[in-house]
Amino acid sequence: MSITRIRRIVVGAVAAALATAAVTVVTSSPASAHGYTTSPVSRAYHCKQGTATNCGPIQWEPQSVEGPKGFPSAGPADGKLCSAGLGAFDQLNDPRGGSWPKTNVSAGSYTFDWTLTAAHATTDFRYYITKSGWNSNHALTRGDLDLTPFLTVPMGGVRPPYQVSHTGNLPQRSGHHVILAVWTISDTGNAFYQCSDVNF
Repeated sequence: MSITRIRRIVVGAVAAALATAAVTVVTSSPASAHGYTTSPVSRAYHCKQGTATNCGPIQWEPQSVEGPKGFPSAGPADGKLCSAGLGAFDQLNDPRGGSWPKTNVSAGSYTFDWTLTAAHATTDFRYYITKSGWNSNHALTRGDLDLTPFLTVPMGGVRPPYQVSHTGNLPQRSGHHVILAVWTISDTGNAFYQCSDVNF
């Protein structure tokens, strides 16, 4: 057998092994979870729609606001809640002098909607709202929020569908408030954070 023939056989075998390894890596990687709120419309989704501008890269990936879980005792730092602590999405933390587009709401029954681009095993969804008299002139902090969620939807590790709706009761408020929705993933150390500006 010629040297050229042996080289071709060896190169072919190496290429086949590399292709098999690549397929194994791709198929064994866990699916990442991503999603954003569409009702009330989140800041991230406003950026995607173009109803808010000067947003930076979040306009292309509103589903990627992912940070450490454990809120409120852990999770992103105060002032970084709306970006999940990600510097690339820091525009979401800017209160913009109250100029973020707002969804009109009333106290009482309300349906919260998520669009997921990748489902994942889920601990729960939790919804927090700013206190009456909160300071809207700075980036959102734990001190601005009622840290008892007004709605908790336990999931027990189940993967949600790609379109998710939860109905709960909005508390009494007046004027501009922010709703912080937190989707906690059960089999990673992360959660997804979405800030929505609303007007009562």
